[in-house]
Amino acid sequence: MLAMYRKYRPKTFDDLLGQEHIVEILRNAARQDKFAHAYLFYGPRGSGKTTTARLLAKLINCEKRQTDKSFKQKGESCNACDACVAIDAGQALDIIEIDAATNTGVEEIRDLQEGIRLSPTSFKYKVFIIDEMHMLSKSAFNALLKTLEEPPAHAFFILATTEYEKVPATILSRTQRFHFKKLALAEIIKKLGLIIKSEKLKVSAEALELIAALAEGSLRDAESLLDQITSLDQDVELKDVEKIAGKIGYKKTAALAEFLLSGKLEDSLQYLHEIEQDGYNLVQLNKDLIHYLRRVLTLKMNPNLENLYSKELTKDEVAHLKKHGALLQEQKHIQLLKSLIRAYSEMRYSPFAIVPLEIAIIENLSQP
Repeated sequence: MLAMYRKYRPKTFDDLLGQEHIVEILRNAARQDKFAHAYLFYGPRGSGKTTTARLLAKLINCEKRQTDKSFKQKGESCNACDACVAIDAGQALDIIEIDAATNTGVEEIRDLQEGIRLSPTSFKYKVFIIDEMHMLSKSAFNALLKTLEEPPAHAFFILATTEYEKVPATILSRTQRFHFKKLALAEIIKKLGLIIKSEKLKVSAEALELIAALAEGSLRDAESLLDQITSLDQDVELKDVEKIAGKIGYKKTAALAEFLLSGKLEDSLQYLHEIEQDGYNLVQLNKDLIHYLRRVLTLKMNPNLENLYSKELTKDEVAHLKKHGALLQEQKHIQLLKSLIRAYSEMRYSPFAIVPLEIAIIENLSQP
């Protein structure tokens, strides 16, 4: 049985979420037959780099695009010709994928160089996809550089990395570079909603929002978590996601923040104790709390940030931030935030994770 992230992997550029700026450039390249011989895709995990690399490999080799001038103007692959079908099935000998995390040495790149010289076996072009390419050794980078300087006409390279700053400038200068953005929360929720509908699953809206938030902009992580949670073979509620992920939902974090901002010491400690008794990860709770209060503070200081936060959060969550901004006392609560940050660093290495957090709360809320 296929994992959800593989089963629902995009088959066309239309299906690719959140990277419209990249899609349009690649489509125009297809319309004009102006593909670069080397591309570098960089950005956070799960943002669609490897998926886009496979879509581009399919587009380069699509037989209908090569022979049908009117179809070429769509800037898409047909998904029906032999090349498209073979690439979708992962059976294309001329699409070579290399994981640089496990093939870091110069010998692997030299083997690659030998393979590059050989003509394609089935398609018009060979496409080499090198994932996590920042993991290559220095000697491997040098060997790859020679290949990129003088690639044969039948070869294309698509390099992907999550750590752009580790790629040598000599490699960067020989590639077309595309930055992949984190996906907005609303985009992830929409895609998960389509999967849930297709799979005939029952997941509450609150549970879905937490799954999407836990993914932190990575669609693949969101799909994997949804796959894990729905394997329980029951209707999925918020409490189920919280238990499996060990992380409380946004509403619980907001409730604790409200007690803190209102100066309600007893309520804050009682609520914290209840969360601990339920077995949630208190280090993660404090991290979420810090992020929440930071957003409350920055949104109050700069209301224009609402446009940015609306991409990361739901409308209700943004409304909570604005509501809590009215409770904020800048100097007092900046000091609280500093105390929580200090407590977080202590909690990570303490066998009594709750103690630094309790002390930070008591110190700040017991003062007038």
